[in-house]
Amino acid sequence: MPKLKSSDYKVYSQFIETLAKKLTKFYYAKLNKSFKVSNKLKGRGYDPVTSADKAFEKFIRKEINKKFPNHQVIGEEFGHKKSESDYSWVIDPIDGTRSFVIGNPTWSNLISLNYRGYPVIGLANFPILKKYYFNTSLNSSYVSENGKKRKIKVNSKATFSNMKLSAAFHGSLSLKQQKKIPQILKRMQFPCSDALSYSHFAEGKLDIVIQCGNKIWDIHALIPIIRAAGGIVTTWKNENAKKGGNIICSPNKHLHNKIVQILKPVSK
Repeated sequence: MPKLKSSDYKVYSQFIETLAKKLTKFYYAKLNKSFKVSNKLKGRGYDPVTSADKAFEKFIRKEINKKFPNHQVIGEEFGHKKSESDYSWVIDPIDGTRSFVIGNPTWSNLISLNYRGYPVIGLANFPILKKYYFNTSLNSSYVSENGKKRKIKVNSKATFSNMKLSAAFHGSLSLKQQKKIPQILKRMQFPCSDALSYSHFAEGKLDIVIQCGNKIWDIHALIPIIRAAGGIVTTWKNENAKKGGNIICSPNKHLHNKIVQILKPVSK
């Protein structure tokens, strides 16, 4: 995996910290009001997008372009701005739009910086919760909550018998398929709240997170945060998570390998 220089990590992590604060201010100044909702799937299901999604993405793109005009940008709502740069930003302006629509505060802004296709810096910003998660290097992740910043680590001592597991299949597994993984179903005792679950995993509040159907903008920002906190993040097939899909996060290799084995009957 390509690596950044420590000086580059400093520049980009400072940028995303500043951006997190700007995004929260922007939300309360401009977007904390009524909004329009439309359905991307138009009768083939429900995938909501709001006027706030689009406003957030425009704001983020503007901030990136001011500081790094030559960088590529990939966003959920406005596509891919291409260039020759080795750097690309991947944006999910509102991760958890369904939560946003109903007033659930667990939605977030997800932004990652990729270097030569690999996520190296991540930001998960939660405006309503007044906190954000980010990494500053390959092995340092932080949460800033109510203005106080602290380093975070996964719970590396977790075992299968005492793990706190959060999982959501998002309609990707039929009931018949779910019956093939009873060891998982019996232990799904903690709610799964989009990026907040991955963030809670990174700070050791959860031990396993399992989700289906992640797009790249759903997971890219979280990959470097999780890895820098000591966690393992892959697909259910134990492949690189950067392409998205069905994702599993674990705090140590032994537990990760065990969960991967359990999921084999339903891995795609």
